[in-house]
Amino acid sequence: MLERLFNIRQQGSSVRTEIIAGLTTFVTMVYIIFVNPPMLAEAGIDLGAAFVATCVAAAIGCFIMGFWANYPLALAPGMGLNAFFTYGVVLGMGHHWQSALGAVFLSGCLFLLLSIFKIREWVIQAIPLVLKQAIATGIGAFLALIALKNAGIIIASPATLVQLGDITQAGPLLAILSFFIIAALMFREVKSGVLISIFAVTAVALSLGLVSYQGLVSAPPSVVPTMMQLDVASALELSMLSVVFAFLFVDLFDTSGTLVAVTHKAGLADKYGRMPRLGRALSADSTATIAGAMLGTSTTTSYIESVSGVSVGGKTGLTAVTVGVCFLLMIFFAPLAKMVPAYATAGAILYVAVLMLQNLKSVNWDDMSDAIPVSVVLLMTPLTFSIAHGIALGFIAYTAVKVICRKSHEITLSVWLLTVLFILKFAME
Repeated sequence: MLERLFNIRQQGSSVRTEIIAGLTTFVTMVYIIFVNPPMLAEAGIDLGAAFVATCVAAAIGCFIMGFWANYPLALAPGMGLNAFFTYGVVLGMGHHWQSALGAVFLSGCLFLLLSIFKIREWVIQAIPLVLKQAIATGIGAFLALIALKNAGIIIASPATLVQLGDITQAGPLLAILSFFIIAALMFREVKSGVLISIFAVTAVALSLGLVSYQGLVSAPPSVVPTMMQLDVASALELSMLSVVFAFLFVDLFDTSGTLVAVTHKAGLADKYGRMPRLGRALSADSTATIAGAMLGTSTTTSYIESVSGVSVGGKTGLTAVTVGVCFLLMIFFAPLAKMVPAYATAGAILYVAVLMLQNLKSVNWDDMSDAIPVSVVLLMTPLTFSIAHGIALGFIAYTAVKVICRKSHEITLSVWLLTVLFILKFAME
């Protein structure tokens, strides 16, 4: 049956290898179930419901990618997009979490349409590479600020806006410890370094009496508080346009880049770089995002951690299905997730930020018409505490600088259109 479903032998793999690959991928990305629910809870979403929604949305995405597209690519609610959901849309812009879920739902629907009508490839090619790099680095800087804030390393100041917190306290010290544990383990190529650091810091906090033991296994929390609570009508308002676009835009490039990287690593692309069943793979994340919004979680996207499973031999959808089964089993471990304090996950968020900031090395800093828009996105995303504003200002800066530098021929039609839309958005606020 497995052979018929996944063509395992044809891909030069085995059931045992695929299952081991799936377990490897799961261990490297399971940290999201400890990071995502507390972050969504800050937006007012029920913690238990967010935990179940995170696990189920991840499982749905993995099952679609595995059974339908037959790719060893795992999905789950994405880091960065969950931060934008909570700190940008709800706490920053003042929208209700139901409206934010509506925006996630709409972005998923648009994403699915773009994939079905093959517009996605055109959009990806039409947006300049420098803006793609800028958005990734801007989100990285935003995540770094959130991690430092959650850990108490950076705190608010009425005089200087922000200042260094009391890093002699247990929370900041343990957050710093978490980050350095990850750095040490990743340097030694320990694939589950992020998860190990979260558990290690939680164990230390437990031994010091900073958190209380709540058990390991229990019946799954109810998902009723968030199930079908999305407000699509309010998400259709003009003020939510940039929000829907931000969810769509970030997921668009994040998933596309991950898909290319993983399929090439697994040797699934042909000699021309073309990927079989591409349409099915592109539909998996958008469908999972729609389902996740209905359940009560932020955008579901493909995870670059899938490379860890591919590196140990994963080549078929059985790898993704294995990850999905593991996520479903995790809904019985809600007490464990509730024990993890914010400073235990701060190191993981900061580590992801470092990975995203690596895109800066690809920027041509000698060309000011590239360097300026990248700098605008990099600085304005965290300073405005909004990915949407960072993207909008980056597009406007890119268009303005290219015109001033007499390089308007480099501005694509899609960039012109988006720039005009962003200017109108700011003018009407």
